[in-house]
Amino acid sequence: MPELPEVETTRRGIAPHVEGREIVEVIVRSRSLRVPVPADLESALIGERFGELTRRAKYLLLPVGSRSLLWHLGMSGSLRLAQVGDLPRKHDHVDVVVEGGAILRYHDPRRFGFVDWLATEAGVDPRLARLGPEPLSPDFDGERLYTLSRGRRAAIKPFIMDNAVVVGVGNIYASEALFMAGIDPRRAAGRVSRERYARLAEAIKTVLAAAITQGGTTLRDFVSGTGEPGYFAQRLNVYGRANEPCRECGHLLRQVTLGQRASVYCPLCQR
Repeated sequence: MPELPEVETTRRGIAPHVEGREIVEVIVRSRSLRVPVPADLESALIGERFGELTRRAKYLLLPVGSRSLLWHLGMSGSLRLAQVGDLPRKHDHVDVVVEGGAILRYHDPRRFGFVDWLATEAGVDPRLARLGPEPLSPDFDGERLYTLSRGRRAAIKPFIMDNAVVVGVGNIYASEALFMAGIDPRRAAGRVSRERYARLAEAIKTVLAAAITQGGTTLRDFVSGTGEPGYFAQRLNVYGRANEPCRECGHLLRQVTLGQRASVYCPLCQR
């Protein structure tokens, strides 16, 4: 599933090619996504201009006139650039053509993503209203994690993956940040000290920033808005490496299931 670094990479790749451009054509090949494509998408978009493309958690927000589109890539979706004349592939469900010939093309084999109108203001739409702070913003720090974790018996890994706590820390990056901070993913969230939460918050920021710099992580089919794979997979220390030697101490990495997700950790480096 595309996580925050992959969505941010997508945003950065396509923004210069669509912002401020007039929409000249909209092609919907299938409306049967997780949320059906709005019936008025074509009529409402043609003739309008795109505003500034932004991201909130794993959502992309694209203003159009007085309204905004809310885009989610789901489990296997990608939003990439094409050019007029580029033939669509199977599972290319929506094309938005802008002046100059660039196409914003949505591809989604599993159809778990969607494009929809933002219900009202960004803070009121029910899909965005309960989201926690952005992990790379000043609003997120170790003190927030420490305060929210008090009394919680759940494991720390599902805790930091809770979007009400902080957005965008998916399975890959939670595993990597916990390794960097030296924290066992099974440890109860309420039994982690303030000092260790400070280290974890910094590790989350470091891991996510590095992943964005590397263009995200391509494990199966993710590509950026310009069609490039992400290269952060080459820097993974624990994710997907069960029973391989730890890069730090050489001990074999172990895998457990937490919150219905596979979690790999080093029993020596993480306590």
